[in-house]
Formats: sequence, C-alpha cells, structure tokens
Amino acid sequence: MASSHAPPFFILGPLIFFLLLLLQFSSIALSASLHPPATISPTKAPTAPSPSTSLHPPTTISPTKAPTAPRPSTSPSPASSPTPAKPSPSTPTPTPTPTSASSLNPKQVRALQSLNIPTGKNPCSPLHNSTMICDSSKPFRNLISLTLANCSDDVALSLTALKTLSTLTTFKFIDCPISPIRFPSELTSNLHSFTCINSLKKLTGVWLSRLLNVTDLTVSHVTVIASGPAIILGSLKNLRSVSISHTNLTGFLPKHWHPNLTHLDLSGNQLRGKIPSSLNVMENLLVLNLSSNSLDGEIPPGIGDLTSLQNLSLASNSLSGSIPDSIAAMPDLVHLDLGSNLLNGTVPKFVSDMTKLKYLNLENNSFHGVLPFNASFLKKLEVFKIGSNDNLCYNHSSFAVKVKMGIAPCDKHGLPMSPPPAKDSSLESSSDSSDDNDNSDDNASHNRDHHGGTSKVVLGVAIGLSSIVFLIIFLVLLSKCCK
Repeated sequence: MASSHAPPFFILGPLIFFLLLLLQFSSIALSASLHPPATISPTKAPTAPSPSTSLHPPTTISPTKAPTAPRPSTSPSPASSPTPAKPSPSTPTPTPTPTSASSLNPKQVRALQSLNIPTGKNPCSPLHNSTMICDSSKPFRNLISLTLANCSDDVALSLTALKTLSTLTTFKFIDCPISPIRFPSELTSNLHSFTCINSLKKLTGVWLSRLLNVTDLTVSHVTVIASGPAIILGSLKNLRSVSISHTNLTGFLPKHWHPNLTHLDLSGNQLRGKIPSSLNVMENLLVLNLSSNSLDGEIPPGIGDLTSLQNLSLASNSLSGSIPDSIAAMPDLVHLDLGSNLLNGTVPKFVSDMTKLKYLNLENNSFHGVLPFNASFLKKLEVFKIGSNDNLCYNHSSFAVKVKMGIAPCDKHGLPMSPPPAKDSSLESSSDSSDDNDNSDDNASHNRDHHGGTSKVVLGVAIGLSSIVFLIIFLVLLSKCCK
C-alpha cells in the first residue's frame, strides 16, 4: 500500500513548476549582472578636408617692401615662347647652322679663366650660365653682365683681366669678400649698374665716385670709408637708384640731390644731423629709407612735396616734433614707418584717409591723446604697430571686445586706463572649476556604474543560493513523504 503514502499531484506539481521558474529567473539575473550590455557612445562622422585648403594653403602676406626696378629676363620663358609652326610640305626644312663650342670673345674667355671663373662650353648660353649675359655682336659676342657670387679664396682681380672685360655694363659682387682693385677707366666709363653686397672687404667714397655713368648703385654690408654720402653722390650725375646701407657710413646728409632719383636708401649707417628740406626736389622719388641712423630734429614739412612717394621709412632715429600735415599730400603712400623715434603730439586723423596704406609703424614714440583710428581702417592694414606710447589710448567702443594694440583703452576723460592683467584669472578659475565639475561628474558616473554592477552580482548570487537551499529543503520533504 505504498501508493497511499505518495504526495498528491496537486501539491508536487506546483512546487516543481515554481522551482524551475525560480532557477530560470536566477540564471537570467546572474547572466545580466556578469555581462552588462555595452553602452555605445555616438561618434561624429569624420569631416573630409576641404579641397581648397588642402591643395591651396593660405598665402602669407609680408609687409610691403620697397619697389624695385624689374630685372630684365636673361632667358625666354617657356610659357611665353611661341610654338614653332609646322613646315608645309612645299617649304624645305632649314638645315641648322653648326655653331662653335664657345661664341664668346676668346680674349674674354681667357680673362675669366685668369680670374678662376668657370666658363663652361658656352658661357653666353643662359641655360648653362645665368651669371653671364652677352651681346649679339659678331663674329664673337662680348660680355655685358657679369655676376661673381660666393667666390672662393683663389679669386683675385687683375687690371689686365678687367681691361679685357671693359664691355661690361652690369657688374655684381655678391658674397665675394675678395680684395678690391681700382677699375680701369674703360670699365668705369661703361658701367651702368654696380652691385656690391658683402663683398670687396672695404671700399672708399673716392673709389665709388669714379663710377661716373652708373645709374643703379647698390652697396650693402661692406664698410665704406667716406666723410659723408655727398662725396659719392655728388659725382654720379646719372643716378636713378642708390642704396648704400649697412656700411658704417658717417657724416651728414647732402644738401643737394639729383632730381631724377627714384630710389634712395641710406639706412643702417651712422649719419647724423637734420633731414634737409631740399629733399623735396626729388619729385620722382618712390622710396626714401633713412632708418637706423642718428638723425635728429623735426621731419621737414617739405617732405610732403614728394607726391610720388610709396615707401617712407624714418624709423630708429632721434627725430622729434609732430608728424607734419604735409604727409597727407602723398596719395600713393603704401609704407609709413616712423617707429622708434622721439615724436610727440597727437596722431593725425588724415592717416586713416590714406587709402593705399598697408604698413604703419608708430611704436616707441611719445604720442598722446586718443588714437583716431577705427576697426575698419585697421582691418585693411597688413602691419600695424602702435605700442610703447604710454600717453596714447584708444576708444574701446570703436573696436571689438578683445583687441591687442599695446596701448591702454581710454577712460571717460580720454586718458589711458591702467593696463589689464596679462591673464583673466576669473575666466581661468571658472575654466578650472568647469574642468573639475566635469571630472567629478565623470567620477560620479563611474562610481554609479561600479556600484550598480556590484549590486547586480550580489543579487544574482543571493537568488542562486536561495534556490539551492529551497531545492535541498524540497528534496528532504519529498524523501520523508515517500517513506
């Protein structure tokens, strides 16, 4: 009669169903706690680089340089050379005439070789030698332009060789510190352009004054011994462009000038005294550079008569007084540099009316008052320097909130306010606190995720253990009922 002791089905069935349901729930909870779903953060699609910025980088505009005369081309440009026409069938093809290995005058070839100057197979060909230009005379061509650059120590000028090269009209020495020699009269009378840059070690004013027919004279970064530029310029009646810069030239500026000069550069010397008012005779002058000397006194009012002037640089002198109003009469002025002087007074408003002005330097002076410029004027300038004028200020309502000009803004009385601190500490601290808040938020989120994951694991383990204990109790009760 064992069947009378078996537990009824209506008791055993629900218990088994409940046990299976509990085991399935615990397994799901444990799996979810051990393998939380991955959180996918949205990412931005990569932005393709703009073709215009990757293929064409932005152009950097340099400050306006002094205009220079165009250099004659020594070789035809491939783009501008005409395409040869195809010969017609009826026209016989011309046979090229054989040329000699060198069409240069043999005497001049030997002269160049005596100076240890390589000539090559064809010195007159611009494709093989860009330092020499020849004329078209026959049967032999003659040199009309010669450039000696980066000379070696074994190069030495000789009077005989220079006489042979007397056909030169252009003679250039660039980075060629060899010993100078007196040019023969045949050469000096024929030269129209002479350039000496960091070459010939030392020159004298008398040596340069012998270049009587020179129209373009450039001497730079070489010592010139002379009592002043007048001893040089007084003899050169045909000058159009002269640049004697960084030569330690002493003395005073000349009182008499050639009216046909278009370019005058005497910068980087030790010239002293006042700027003569006789400068106004050079009506064709385009460039006037007297910077980095020891000139004093006021800027002469007659400077405004130079109505063709495009570049005026008087910086780094000891000039005093105010900016003359006559400068307003220079309609083509592009470059105005009056920095590092002792100029005072107010900055004239007419400067902002110069429509072609691109470079303006008024820094390191003693200007005072309110700067009469607005944002639209400064926007068109490529270079603007106004700093180190302690008594000068600007109207902050005429500019953007953030502007850096090196001078203080004006107060309600038109006087300079105290300069702002180098850094805005409030913005910096708020930025730091914002960073700290962001970090604390990240840490809090991380802690919440960590604690949430831990609680899920504990819950799953607890449910599993409870299921095991319940199963053991159920099996014990079941065994007792079946006995």
